[in-house]
Amino acid sequence: MLAKSKVIMQKSRLDKFISVALIKNKREVKILLAQNKVKVNGVVVNDASFQINKFSNIEVNDQSLQSNSPIYMMLNKPIGVVSATKDNIHKTVLDLITITEKHTLHIVGRLDLNTSGLMLLTNDSSWSERLTLPNRKVPKTYQVTLQNTLTPDYISAFKQGMYFEYENITTAPAKLTIESEYVAHVTLMEGKYHQIKRMFGRFRNPVVKLHRRTIGDLHLDPNLPEGASRYLTHEEVSNILCNANE
Repeated sequence: MLAKSKVIMQKSRLDKFISVALIKNKREVKILLAQNKVKVNGVVVNDASFQINKFSNIEVNDQSLQSNSPIYMMLNKPIGVVSATKDNIHKTVLDLITITEKHTLHIVGRLDLNTSGLMLLTNDSSWSERLTLPNRKVPKTYQVTLQNTLTPDYISAFKQGMYFEYENITTAPAKLTIESEYVAHVTLMEGKYHQIKRMFGRFRNPVVKLHRRTIGDLHLDPNLPEGASRYLTHEEVSNILCNANE
């Protein structure tokens, strides 16, 4: 079962949609509405100004004019797969999706070619926009494997932020937790170009492996093999933004 979203989608008037879909003028559409021949999501609607969105199921005279369902998926992206829908050289994340509607999906945020882990795909642009707009400050957590050993100095440096001269910016405070001698977890509230690699570069400590584990309150399913995908649950769709700054 596909999850349903509670977010507001871009809306339009019912009469305008029917007029375009059936090539009818306003008067003809009003007659259809008055004769109870129009249903939205299985319910008769007479109001010409009734607001619909691209996921409203619309029938006229029992003929379906629109029957779309929102799709929300997580993918465990492997290294070497590009975050794109088309590429002439590398396999894309869309190549890994097996559902028939995959051509309707777009990517919610990207990962570098050599970064693995949690990716999201959807056909709901309103939902993806809420996740990717900078002012939403949706946290993302990465597991980072380093070439050299970690020290507590890293924690304070990441928390203070770092100045990137090329862009003339200072990164927002980032949380770094040391898991072991060579492994750390880093939580970012932003996504500057190669940010994690560049931050560890200040310590001359190359990143050996980078793996995204969470986006907002959503965790990569530990039972999802590399290259595999699944639908998000209703709760996952609704709760991913619970702790993000609105």
